[in-house]
Amino acid sequence: MKVNKIHHVAIICSNYHEAKKFYVDILKFSVINETFRSDRNSYKLDLQVSQSDTIELFSFPNPPPRPSKPEACGLRHLAFEVEDITASVDDLVSQGIDVEPIRIDEITGKKFTFFKDPDDLPLEIYER
Repeated sequence: MKVNKIHHVAIICSNYHEAKKFYVDILKFSVINETFRSDRNSYKLDLQVSQSDTIELFSFPNPPPRPSKPEACGLRHLAFEVEDITASVDDLVSQGIDVEPIRIDEITGKKFTFFKDPDDLPLEIYER
């Protein structure tokens, strides 16, 4: 098997409207399609991150909380590339998002930092 690329990333949120506001209004991802599935009492929101990257944002009634910190087995975090990390951090902070101090990747020498989505999912921004 040869994998061409990552097709999408799926995220389950606890509060659909809060998560939608975060990903659309704060991170500025574009809405591709929004579907309410009445049989599941669930939303599915397809978001365009970049020309080739998408996120599927799901809501379900009473999902279990994130079980642990990023160092547990499984998905550690999502990372998004930005042109200017300082400007990106300033933008997030101006919208009330707590952002960790900017660090330098000891392997690449690039700047990066972390913040969290409304469900405590760790998100990284990494300077190009």
